[in-house]
Amino acid sequence: MLKALKRYFITGFLIVLPVVLSIYILAILFNFADSIIGNFLNTYLNRKLGFYIPGIGLIIMLLIILLCGFIVSFFFKNRVRVLDRFLGNLPFLRYIYPLLRQTIQFILSKDSMAFKEVVLVEFPRKGTWSVGFISNESFKEAKEKTASDLLNVYIPLAPSPATGFIVLIPRGELIKLGISVKEAMKIVMTGGIINPGEPVNLENEK
Repeated sequence: MLKALKRYFITGFLIVLPVVLSIYILAILFNFADSIIGNFLNTYLNRKLGFYIPGIGLIIMLLIILLCGFIVSFFFKNRVRVLDRFLGNLPFLRYIYPLLRQTIQFILSKDSMAFKEVVLVEFPRKGTWSVGFISNESFKEAKEKTASDLLNVYIPLAPSPATGFIVLIPRGELIKLGISVKEAMKIVMTGGIINPGEPVNLENEK
């Protein structure tokens, strides 16, 4: 009886927890984005008109982003680099703006190779293999000084793939796998408990 209850609890836990966490994270992001402008507007509306509009701050923020994109694209298209250099040289901003901009561009770029191929890498030592993701070609200087066709490979840490190592590996030393990035992420996030193509076995205790 206790084993059956344990099995039911684990099954329910695996189903409910991801849903609850997803809703919770979305709610936090929504409230944060809405509060930037929404708190001020809703306070004014509530005082003057007696009602407020949930989400108005988020809507206005999206409209401002669209307006900025329109203005830059049509009136300042050739001056974007000048603006980038200006913001990148400002005190404090120069330490975070270039990094954030490059990161966002990399994530949104359709031409990016980011995490499109899964590979095996001998890391952290010979004879020990780690799952990695090809993120990009290595930079020119590294290739020239090593005289190798290097690739940037991201090796995530379990159970959080958001942290890990960037290693530069010669193309010929990588073993490409025929699994998807999603399947490889399951290996990392479960600490190797779930293998590609294998369902989660909750019936192992009877």
